[in-house]
Amino acid sequence: MTSSTAPKIELVLAAPRGFCAGVDRAIQIVERALERFGAPVYVRHEIVHNRFVVDSLAAKGAIFVDELDEVPQGAPVVFSAHGVPKSVPEAARARNLFYLDATCPLVSKVHRGAERHYREGRKIILIGHAGHPEVIGTMGQLPEGAVILIETVADVARLDLSQTTPLAYITQTTLSVDDTAEIIAALKQRFPQIENPKKEDICYATTNRQAAVKAITADCDAVLVIGAPNSSNSLRLVEVAKRAGCKHAQLVQRAMDIDWSALQGLSVVGITAGASAPERLVEEVIEAFRQRYAVTVREIATASEAVQFKLPAALDAPAA
Repeated sequence: MTSSTAPKIELVLAAPRGFCAGVDRAIQIVERALERFGAPVYVRHEIVHNRFVVDSLAAKGAIFVDELDEVPQGAPVVFSAHGVPKSVPEAARARNLFYLDATCPLVSKVHRGAERHYREGRKIILIGHAGHPEVIGTMGQLPEGAVILIETVADVARLDLSQTTPLAYITQTTLSVDDTAEIIAALKQRFPQIENPKKEDICYATTNRQAAVKAITADCDAVLVIGAPNSSNSLRLVEVAKRAGCKHAQLVQRAMDIDWSALQGLSVVGITAGASAPERLVEEVIEAFRQRYAVTVREIATASEAVQFKLPAALDAPAA
């Protein structure tokens, strides 16, 4: 089609979107390790939940493995941004493996909070999604049975705990802000003495991206969330858009995944990206729209972000 015959569409970009400081740091750790130590550098699990990122790092020499026993002796290994149970670095030390921990500092903050509550004699309730790597890592900071996982308000009613049991709650960093608030309210109603985190556990990037999606949804006929199907923060963005009234909210990994038939006849489409999705994929989606429509682009910004996290000091040391 020519620009004069193509249907018109407006794309509304949510801001902030895409990479957060923890994801950026984790990717930099792998890239710097490849520069300093050469390929291959092993990575336990996906460094972040995005296939494009993982494939890009693999092309540079990163090898992704499920467990440490797949890492040969003497090779450097990086732990993912989601965090790992304490048993993982212990196993690495037992094998004399050189490892770099790319756990997001905001996830590490949750770990330290859990440890503090445990030291002070509290039973810990973790709000999170069963099986998610971050939840596995957080529960693995403490002895088995020290942490109880719940996922819903209904789970609160099923807790078999005495009112006199010292309690504290912590949360996964990538949850729905609204859903988590409802669960916390139910916990506080049932256990008024339950201890809060010193600072909210849901991270700034998750909170900001959800607020940005809410801000664009009222203007949009549909919202596309660029992210991976195993990315918690990306899935939550789809849920937030639907809860805000968007009838068509779609998760796409790449432009090739867009359901164009569902967008037929629509005039305004919102676009955002989960915290593990690079801006390059946003640009790819916009270009795909330009192949089919006469496109105008508008951005709605609800917050600015300038958070940066330091890289491990070991990356500054001379290579062995």
